[in-house]
Amino acid sequence: MGDIIDNEEEFLSLTLAIVTNSSYCERKNINKKIKKRKRRELAFINTWDLNESCEGKIFSLLELREAMLKIDVNKKGVVEDGKGLHLIHSLLISATSIDENSMDLAVENLHELYQNVSLVGDSVQRVAAYFADGLIARLLTRKSPFYDMIMKPPTQEEEFLAFTEFYKVSPFYQFAHFTANQAILEAFEKELEYNNGFLHVIDFDISYGFQWPSLIQSLSENATTCNRISLKITGYGKTIDELRETETRLVSFTKGFRNLSFEFHGVLSGSKLSNLTKRKNETLVVNLIFHLNSLSTYSKISETLKEVHDLCPSIVTIVEQEGCKSPQIFLPRFVESLHYFAAMFDSLDDCLPVDSIERLSIEKNHLGKEIKNALNYDHKGGNNNIYSSSRYEQMETWKGRMESHGFLGIPLSCKNIMQAKLLLKIRSHSCSPIQLDGGNGGFRVFEIEDPRAITLVWQDRSIVTASAWYCVL
Repeated sequence: MGDIIDNEEEFLSLTLAIVTNSSYCERKNINKKIKKRKRRELAFINTWDLNESCEGKIFSLLELREAMLKIDVNKKGVVEDGKGLHLIHSLLISATSIDENSMDLAVENLHELYQNVSLVGDSVQRVAAYFADGLIARLLTRKSPFYDMIMKPPTQEEEFLAFTEFYKVSPFYQFAHFTANQAILEAFEKELEYNNGFLHVIDFDISYGFQWPSLIQSLSENATTCNRISLKITGYGKTIDELRETETRLVSFTKGFRNLSFEFHGVLSGSKLSNLTKRKNETLVVNLIFHLNSLSTYSKISETLKEVHDLCPSIVTIVEQEGCKSPQIFLPRFVESLHYFAAMFDSLDDCLPVDSIERLSIEKNHLGKEIKNALNYDHKGGNNNIYSSSRYEQMETWKGRMESHGFLGIPLSCKNIMQAKLLLKIRSHSCSPIQLDGGNGGFRVFEIEDPRAITLVWQDRSIVTASAWYCVL
């Protein structure tokens, strides 16, 4: 984190000096290369069509952001009474002003925000800091060096570390993986009479493979030396390196289970399923955890579901974040994202201390990245792989889509529901007291009747819902 901030500060300070200090530009010995750079970096201002006063505010705003990134230890702690609501109000005014093209008012409110937000403050200050970044990015064009600086994605190493730390401290991903795995295990066990002990999982987003060790362990507990179980995972990943690392990790883990044979087949995301090979009578499972929401258009979602239906799997598992984020309309997307991520940041306060390096990593390189992408994936130039964003929908929306593509919900078992509640009870040593069926604090698990799914709730906000489906022939 330190190196990143230092580099940003050095670059930002240099750029501000070039564009604001006219006397420097008038020096006779100025380098021609710096002059050229000055013209290039100033060029993006012309696209705003802002007056001279607003230009000065923009640069002042960037200076305030620079100061905020230095992590002022004096800002640690809880925001004073009423300040949190004031920050949220300022964010809403800023977002509305940008949506209405009132740039002066947007800059004015963002100016105030950067004086009150902090990456090491309470959850409101922290989430507001990343939303402020997302909003200032919308004021800039993608040609601006400042835009790239604000929207710069984490490195693969930073992203992996943040994901790993989040997996350890929060029940968010563990709830998703364990619930889906239990449904997969039950579907496999129902077909033991004729599947010859073969289970084939097609995972549309392998995501480092963290989901599968718990399933491997559960399968091994049900196997014997004479009746070995064979597990094949066809996993889709973003890069060849990610797939290779995932394969190495999973193969290494399975070596400890002698009654289970394992095969991994890595496929780059976006590839078709035409070359898929199936064993006779194997139990085929499709895992769509956090995948459908990553597709950029409804037509891609429909195409994927048609592909899955053609495979006629025994079960399809879906876990998605709960939301109602319209990809076409900025302001409703902003408001819904603010509600969702405010709950996520608040839940982290009960999992990690406010000065935790791990928390800073999670928020900067995982949640913060998602926030900025959510606000800018449609911004000035269309969708872009670097700044792609997830499409959060409510369970009832996914239910309608699944049913329209020939799927019906499979009721999650009582055992699965109890397992989810037990997971929260185990996690309660690091988080706040767990509320299993109600209450007004901490994590809770609720059942959804139609389809019979389960959702993980933080206080009164549903954050992620798990469900299972089968094909209607």
